[in-house]
Amino acid sequence: MDIFLSIPFLIFMPLVVSMFLISPLFTRNEIVVRRFSKSVFGFHFLYTILMLIFFDPANPYVNQIHFFGLDWIQSIGVKFIFKLDNISMILTALTSFVFLLASFASKFNIRTNHKFYYSMLMLLMSAILGIFTAGDMFVFFLFWELELIPAYFLIGGKWGVNENPMAQSSAIKFVLFTFLGSMVMLLGILLLHYYNFISNGILSAVFSDINSSSIPDYIQNLISICLLIGFGVKLPIIPLHTWLPDAHTNAPTPVSMILAGILLKTGAYGIYRFNYQTLEDAFITIAPILAVFALVNIIYTAFVAYAQTDIKRIVAYSSISNMGLVLLGLCAINQIGLSASVFHMVAHALVTCGLFMIAGIVYLRCKNRDINTLSGIAVVMPRLFGFAVVIVLASIGIPAFAPFISEILTMIGALNADFSDVLKLVSVFSLPLLILSSCYMLKFLHKGFFGELPETYEKVNDITVHEFIVLASILAGLVIFGLFPQTILGMLGG
Repeated sequence: MDIFLSIPFLIFMPLVVSMFLISPLFTRNEIVVRRFSKSVFGFHFLYTILMLIFFDPANPYVNQIHFFGLDWIQSIGVKFIFKLDNISMILTALTSFVFLLASFASKFNIRTNHKFYYSMLMLLMSAILGIFTAGDMFVFFLFWELELIPAYFLIGGKWGVNENPMAQSSAIKFVLFTFLGSMVMLLGILLLHYYNFISNGILSAVFSDINSSSIPDYIQNLISICLLIGFGVKLPIIPLHTWLPDAHTNAPTPVSMILAGILLKTGAYGIYRFNYQTLEDAFITIAPILAVFALVNIIYTAFVAYAQTDIKRIVAYSSISNMGLVLLGLCAINQIGLSASVFHMVAHALVTCGLFMIAGIVYLRCKNRDINTLSGIAVVMPRLFGFAVVIVLASIGIPAFAPFISEILTMIGALNADFSDVLKLVSVFSLPLLILSSCYMLKFLHKGFFGELPETYEKVNDITVHEFIVLASILAGLVIFGLFPQTILGMLGG
């Protein structure tokens, strides 16, 4: 079976289809483009599930691409190599699933430029998959930068439904923040590559060839800080977060689902792959300080989320708060914390996709996302209301749903961080997150769905079959992983 399972096919299949889709060879018919694209995303998800079924954590998938029998840039030891270990396998499957959901959500949210939209969606998917599977530092950076191109067009494009005049400025802000962070990150990668050669005599950029233990401590710390700045923009870590609320709010609903569900996880994965795994000694030094930043993420943005009135901005700020939990799990530097961090990436992706989907449906029907003027729509949209209640309850950590497992494990992991008492204090102070998230999520649910129904909303329709499929799939994931967490934890060794 292994001969049919290929990481390059997994990564580059969407890229090839993207080029074909945008070319003059493919029809401009809206229905054909949409159905073809959904079929491609569906096939990719099935292929990913097949790889997941045959995946052996003790024997990860590894593939290398040679160019005329040579490495990519042989003179400096850069190899086009890909590896799927337990964590990257989970995130790859999550990526494929979220993009499939986004393709279904696009039916009513994208009305024009279908060829360009779906081609950019597939290009973004290839870039993210490249990040999660790269086995070489420079290959990682290549895909990290490639991601900017489709993300810019998807956030700032004109797609024909309630176009936001601020979308283009939000896209530019996202690109500038990410690009500037990437330059600092590139400096860290270059220093790591250089000092690994100086200290170990190994001219290679492959992760498995990096031995940081022989690099001087102050150089390790400098490299680790440079990398954290780059990844901190994408995670995001306060104060590098200001691009996120605007991008999430002004992007179309399917793009917001991808940004919050997957794109933020690339920052957390970068911290894991570089700082946590490759520069472990430096990360142990920096982790207590980073844990304080995680606490600020958790508490501060929860208060900011409560002050918002736009549904999408509430969800955007809640994402920053929840990514603080992911960062806290990594800072624990133990198996429980790492398992909690990866588990919460999955749980948060499902929750935030559901919440953005709900916000998008409300806006499509009511042309309004302000909870101060929304009221009583549960009467005319009972099915949406049912999904909203359950997903909101899941988001605040009610037992039987996936976020409950990851939140508890994160606290336990931080309390078991033997190398620093700061982690224990942060864990205790982070507990109010459960209360704060309940406040802003229940506020959104109460003001938006309860109360007297205005006349302008009396003829609003409930969710369609496409929207039902998306929300039901998300809810199924939240319940399955909440009741059977070992499906993920077992792969992580936890």
